Amino acid sequence: MPFPNAAQTYARVGLETGVSAANPHRLVLMLFDGAICAVIDAERHLVDGRIAEKGLAISRAISIVNDGLSASLNQAQGGKIAGYLLELYDYMCRRLLHANLRNDRGAMLEVVQLLGELRSSWAAIGTSQPSFVPAAVAPGVAHHAAA
Repeated sequence: MPFPNAAQTYARVGLETGVSAANPHRLVLMLFDGAICAVIDAERHLVDGRIAEKGLAISRAISIVNDGLSASLNQAQGGKIAGYLLELYDYMCRRLLHANLRNDRGAMLEVVQLLGELRSSWAAIGTSQPSFVPAAVAPGVAHHAAA
């Protein structure tokens, strides 16, 4: 299965079914969707005063970004783009940690915006070139994309 760490993370947080049937491009979109939903949930929990639930939702988002999106990058083949994405994912995780510690809605909304922009770009790649698998994605994915 492509992206074994990403698929396990996604299945573990229980955000959507059908991971095993998803192509690599769709799986990354699902990870973006899951991370965005988790941060939005955290923001709602914060507004409603459910601090424990906020922390759990932020933990889910960090897990998806770290164990899914970051883990799916291939720095050897992805070059500078993969490096920039890794740095951006790290930044988002630090902002989420800050948001959790300081109950900072602005930091949560910043991460949602960043994830949304990346998701939109990723979705556009898929619609313009459906069989395209960027070199920044983990090795072995191109094999699965052809199936």
